[in-house]
Amino acid sequence: MIYDFNKIEEKWQKYWATNQTFKAENQSEKPKYYVLDMFPYPSGAGLHVGHPLGYIASDIYARYKRHQGFNVLHPQGYDSFGLPAEQYAIQTGQHPAVTTADNIKTYRRQLDQIGFSFDWSREVRTSDPQYYKWTQWIFIQLFNSWYNNDTNKAEDISTLENIFASEGNANVNAVCDDNIAPFTAEAWQGFSSEDKQKVLLQYRLTYLAETEVNWCPALGTVLANDEIVNGVSERGGHPVLRKKMTQWSMRISAYAERLLQGLNTIDWTDSLKESQRNWIGKSVGASVTFNVKDSDAVIDVFTTRPDTIFGVSFMTLAPEHELVAQLTTPAKS
Repeated sequence: MIYDFNKIEEKWQKYWATNQTFKAENQSEKPKYYVLDMFPYPSGAGLHVGHPLGYIASDIYARYKRHQGFNVLHPQGYDSFGLPAEQYAIQTGQHPAVTTADNIKTYRRQLDQIGFSFDWSREVRTSDPQYYKWTQWIFIQLFNSWYNNDTNKAEDISTLENIFASEGNANVNAVCDDNIAPFTAEAWQGFSSEDKQKVLLQYRLTYLAETEVNWCPALGTVLANDEIVNGVSERGGHPVLRKKMTQWSMRISAYAERLLQGLNTIDWTDSLKESQRNWIGKSVGASVTFNVKDSDAVIDVFTTRPDTIFGVSFMTLAPEHELVAQLTTPAKS
């Protein structure tokens, strides 16, 4: 007999779509199982081989767990907001909303042709306002919060304003900027509205700060370290510069210990947990201050091995360190 795969695949894929065979039920007596894939960038004319390479493995596992009697949630979506989609639109001379919508249609058709068991009722498109309104909402919640070390949680910024109004900031135990000038309740009452907001920005969980970033003039955007290969942008091969820019930052370090402890409660492999610990990057050590010869300047150095401090023979400053201009001679600068 001839295996007419085109006819058979078409028949069953149509049946799956009509009957929503792979839809996960919100209310079910079955045990739950969640299989999540990395969403593809719809920034090209179609899928590349790397997409199904990963999806095939996870789809096999999703089907396996369904056969074991699990209520499997296996969603799919599109990481359609950002640099890849923007650059594809520029290259093709079209609006990104147009190219993204067209590419998603192609990706969806190709994914269905392969026969993946995705629950398409839960499709996510990160460029959809109904999706990213929630990322904006999260930002607003963080902006309107400060981290109280005494209660070990984030609290509404209004509670901090009440403390300032009643007793100043001397007794506030918060995750905040370094070297904040102390002030009394009377001084707070006398601050202008603008000055109060500047003080609060030193405590908010999201705040504006001048930080050194990877700036790519050709792409017109800041790049993450993993988007740079051999000093140029991974996308397009454009030069990347290190420069200081005013950026929104987040006091995520406030949650470092809770993130670390949380890793002990989830069923992940040891290797994956270790990679997460390395990403969180918590180190335990000491901060040591070195005096600079013939200068009033000092250099603060963090070390995880203070017991080896007497073996120090030299130290290196990052090129962007503020003391570089003061300590280097014209011949060495």
